[in-house]
Amino acid sequence: MMNDEIVNKVANSGIVTIDPETFSVDGERVVFDLKPLLFHELILKEQDFRNFIKTNDWSLYKDKLVALTCSADAIVPTWAYMLIALALEPYARFVFFGTLDEMENALFTERVKALDLRSFKDARVVIKGCSNKPVPVNVYVLLSSLLKPLAKSIMYGEPCSTVPLFKAPKTGL
Repeated sequence: MMNDEIVNKVANSGIVTIDPETFSVDGERVVFDLKPLLFHELILKEQDFRNFIKTNDWSLYKDKLVALTCSADAIVPTWAYMLIALALEPYARFVFFGTLDEMENALFTERVKALDLRSFKDARVVIKGCSNKPVPVNVYVLLSSLLKPLAKSIMYGEPCSTVPLFKAPKTGL
C-alpha cells in the first residue's frame, strides 16, 4: 500500500534557520555631513561652528539614525563631531561616526552580538541567503564565526538548497 501523504522533509529535519534580515534596524537613515560647515571646505571656524550648534533646529533629526561624517578632505577636530553628537542626542535614535554603510554594519553587528547563541548548541544551522533588504556581508561572516564553536553544522542559502560551510568533527570513542 502506497502512502500518498506529502512529507516536508525540511520541516522535519531539525534544521534551524537564521534570517540575517531580522537583525535589521527599522528607521530613517540620514547623513550629517560637516562639509557645508567648513570655511572654504577646508577649516572649521570654532565660533561659527558653535553658533550653528546653538541655532540649528535639531528636532529635524527626531527618531532618525544619523551617520556623522565629513565628505571634504579636511582635518576636522574630534570635538566637533562630539558637539554634533551631543546636540543630536536628545532627538536622534542613534548617532554614529562614519558613512551610512558603516553605520548599517554597526547596527546589524550590535543586534547579532546580542543574539542568545545557546539555542544553537549542536544544531544544524542554515544562515538564510535571500532577503528583501540589503544585509552587510559582515553579518554573514560574524554569524558564521559566532556559530562555529556551537553548531553541529553551518550552511548558507535556503533549507531546501544549501551550501555547506562547516561540519563539526564527530566526537565519540
